[in-house]
Amino acid sequence: MNIVFMGTPDFSVPALKSMIENYNVQAVFTQPDRPKGRGKKLAFSAVKEVAIENNIPVYQPNKIKNETRMIEKLKELEPDFIIVVAYGQILSKEILDIPKYACVNLHASLLPKLRGSAPINWAIINGEIVSGNTTMIMDVGIDTGDMLLKQEFKITEDMTAGDLHDILMNSGAKLLVETINKYSKGQIVPEKQNGDLSNYAPMLNKETGKIVWNKSSKEIENLIKGLNPHPLAYTTYKNDTMKIHKAKAISVEAKRTPGTVLKVDKEGILVACGHGNLLIKEIQFPGKKAMKVEDYLRGNSIELETILGLD
Repeated sequence: MNIVFMGTPDFSVPALKSMIENYNVQAVFTQPDRPKGRGKKLAFSAVKEVAIENNIPVYQPNKIKNETRMIEKLKELEPDFIIVVAYGQILSKEILDIPKYACVNLHASLLPKLRGSAPINWAIINGEIVSGNTTMIMDVGIDTGDMLLKQEFKITEDMTAGDLHDILMNSGAKLLVETINKYSKGQIVPEKQNGDLSNYAPMLNKETGKIVWNKSSKEIENLIKGLNPHPLAYTTYKNDTMKIHKAKAISVEAKRTPGTVLKVDKEGILVACGHGNLLIKEIQFPGKKAMKVEDYLRGNSIELETILGLD
């Protein structure tokens, strides 16, 4: 089975490795090298590193749908499948029609729920109790193609986006192999998505992480878990950005101005919310490493009655 693989970040790596173990990967397409770190040196994508280690040709078009030379290369390869996992570029119909069987995408949600670029984060932020992976035949829409196979996983109480990412990343690699094997043998009947059941998982930006204290403590806890380990939820304390790594919703009502610091001790920082209180357990200030509130208080203080988020 000849495979062309398209992917970029860490999430794509187990999928690529499973393709290499099970099939003939003819080529890898990934995003162009990007500046990284303080020195802004060009860095390879996680997928490119694996491809180079396995002596697989790597192509890095800026916009593949507009580059005739890349499209012609794909046609020359005559792949059985093009496998796409978090590639980060839109494919034209001309590209989608190239493989013998299909362009198959691994998407980290239970479609048609959470189409879009950040389904793992939004599953946690939205308070979903289950998530999973879906393989689908790609079409020109964004995550709108016919579904092939699914995996479902329970979202546990303390699960962060990072935890869910790792579960779906590793399990998705196995789902892709099962999908390829069964679909190529005619053992899967593609299922159309019901657009009426869909919602969208938009790209994260800085504003996504800003805590609005008049929301409920549970909503804020979900935001903090959904943005951990990156980009992290945040508020301000005396004009300094305070990133919050870990917190717990408390149902007790304080009936105080949302954002007010009610209590500070080794257990954490207790803050009033629109509904309930939030116990902040792990924080990070600019230029400092993340630390438990208990450790932070050994050399610093958080003043009672301060209102967080005033900037």
